[in-house]
Amino acid sequence: MTLKLLLADDHNLLVEAVSTMLNAMPDYEAVTTDTLNGALALLTEHGDFDVVLLDLKMPGMVGLESVQKVIKTAGDGKVVLFTGMVDRHFLNSALELGCKGLIPKTMPLKSLDSVIQLIISGQVFVPMDTASVAGDSGGKDHDLSDKELYVLRLAADGLTNKEIARGMDASEVTVKMHMRSICKKLGARNRAHAAMISRERALI
Repeated sequence: MTLKLLLADDHNLLVEAVSTMLNAMPDYEAVTTDTLNGALALLTEHGDFDVVLLDLKMPGMVGLESVQKVIKTAGDGKVVLFTGMVDRHFLNSALELGCKGLIPKTMPLKSLDSVIQLIISGQVFVPMDTASVAGDSGGKDHDLSDKELYVLRLAADGLTNKEIARGMDASEVTVKMHMRSICKKLGARNRAHAAMISRERALI
């Protein structure tokens, strides 16, 4: 039986390497996309994917909300996070939503088939490698309020304080206060650093 796999990732070189390897094997048919909308469209139009390898950093992805959308749209397909490093709290939350594990991008290609077969058999795969799963840091990574996450998400998308304030129907002073609080909680030097940290930890 041929396993149909959706590889949703915008890292072109890696996607090409993985899809080429899988499609060269008799048991796989790998389809690729590089955006969340593309993944949702393919899952909706061709609802027979056995496995979805889901990157957390590609265009359109906004944390757990996006992961949940993919899991719901995939139906019986098994959704697996396909990323570099993920925060342990985020990973546990994704598993609770129905995610079937984590495949690190650093995993050797020759090991990928074995892990996919394990997941297809009904197992959940999470590597023991601590380089792939970051510790919880006493919960400090998750103290951001919903408003702070909203501000951080817009700031990470390149919006100015004035534009963010307009979208929140708030003053620029309020947005600046949120940004100061965000930087303090994340240990960031500035908004750009805060955006980088939040993406690394899959907070947004």
